[in-house]
Amino acid sequence: MQKLRKTIEHFSQWDVLSVYIDRMEGFIESDFSTSLENAKALLESICKEICKAKGVDLSAASSINGVLKKAFCALGYSSTDMVNRVSGALASIGEQIGNLRNEISPTSHGKTLDELRERNNKVDLLTREFLIDSTVVVAVFLIRTFEERKDEAVQVEDAEPFAEQLKYDESEDFNEFWDEAFGEFVMGTYSYPASEILYGVDYKAYETEYKSFQESELEEETEESNEPFD
Repeated sequence: MQKLRKTIEHFSQWDVLSVYIDRMEGFIESDFSTSLENAKALLESICKEICKAKGVDLSAASSINGVLKKAFCALGYSSTDMVNRVSGALASIGEQIGNLRNEISPTSHGKTLDELRERNNKVDLLTREFLIDSTVVVAVFLIRTFEERKDEAVQVEDAEPFAEQLKYDESEDFNEFWDEAFGEFVMGTYSYPASEILYGVDYKAYETEYKSFQESELEEETEESNEPFD
């Protein structure tokens, strides 16, 4: 929780979220449904603010899953399969928080007296901490990405982008160079080369590194051509 507090302290426009953080932290043992309710509200508030700032329309009936995915896209992530899986995983966290909140909330569809007594025991303390920590990780990621990419947008305007977006499959020399330097990343049964991850997650960075690679190759060719013959 401290990491989230420090993040909104650093980016002060988000300090109104403290009300959610206080409730998430204060009720984690005594009334976990309240913690979950505020965790869900926290994520929704962050996502709605990002979408509003980026001019992305949201349906009034959007689920927490839908709102998270919209925010992820609003931050500039492309629609590659890998990025869709990441955004889907983030959205699933929010969706499960919402579902669990409905299951244990005392005001959700009403409860019998026994259900009211036992509802808070349905989730053990370790699981509660995991769910809240997951919310904090997603919240920090969204806020920091939004704030840090505001500055990047200014820098990109002064850059000289390629006339057309680079095609990953047509950049074999650079991809091989990048993969030799950083290898492959394994996630469970999945494995992805470093160049594909860079291309899918941060295309602008891929473009910058590609341009640097091309310039370096050109310099080497120029030096070789200028070498005197024996």
